[in-house]
Amino acid sequence: MQNTKAYIMLVCATLFWSGNFMVGKFAFLENIPPLSLVFYRWSLVWLILLPFTIKEILKHKDTILKNLPILFFLGFTSVGLFNSFTYLSLIHTQVINSTLFNTAIPAVIILLCFLFKIEKTNKFQILGLIISVLGILSIITKLDIKIFLSLNFNKGDIIMIGGVITWGIYSTLLKKKKFTLPLLTLVHVICTFGLICVFPQFLYEFSQGQFIKIDIDLFYILIFLALFPSIGSYYCWAGAVSIIGANRAGIFLSLIPLFSTIMAIIFFNEQFNFYHSLGAILIILGLFLSNKEIKDA
Repeated sequence: MQNTKAYIMLVCATLFWSGNFMVGKFAFLENIPPLSLVFYRWSLVWLILLPFTIKEILKHKDTILKNLPILFFLGFTSVGLFNSFTYLSLIHTQVINSTLFNTAIPAVIILLCFLFKIEKTNKFQILGLIISVLGILSIITKLDIKIFLSLNFNKGDIIMIGGVITWGIYSTLLKKKKFTLPLLTLVHVICTFGLICVFPQFLYEFSQGQFIKIDIDLFYILIFLALFPSIGSYYCWAGAVSIIGANRAGIFLSLIPLFSTIMAIIFFNEQFNFYHSLGAILIILGLFLSNKEIKDA
């Protein structure tokens, strides 16, 4: 029952994060500065969560202070670095590139868990990961080798690789350190430290004359980013990792490109082709292999 709950939370988290790429790209088309978007997004999240978490934060202040260094680092790697890297990358590269690099996150998590002896990694996890990645590649490349070979490592690609590494570190640390804080409180605390890290970036853009235009489009963007890819996804991800572990949870990140493709079909009237079907089958097969073997072991 707990595993089922974790799987549902992971599907929701990846669905919300898929929307983050779509809305994030739209934001830049509206000339919204990327680092300022990160700051405003998480500032709104912080304000929304405050009434629901302030009592728990005060109640667990000793625990928070005791774990201050690792909580700060969690905020730095997730809210601070990963979000900044993601939005910055979308300025210089295509969404297809950013989502492709995100498929490497499970591999980074598995590698880090192995290096730090947090979780055991078996051949079936690796096999499932490879099959899932092949499914994702079939969708992203449209089964055209030319598209795959044309992915030049430009500035945006390098930035997104940095984001992949930082999210892998965040997820691994979240698994290694067991917190007694309620999930929503933990998300808020991580958000707080992340904002501290993002604030200097916001000031830099402001000093360069990069301002956010306050209008109805910005309002909708911030509301969506705050409620779904921020609060919703981080709450679901943290909860799922605490139940089934970083390795198994990491495999579900392979669903992000799949959901992104579905969203593109719905919102941009793109056609559903053979490579979409093949990719979906391979991704589901990879997820099944990875989780079934661990459960049966």
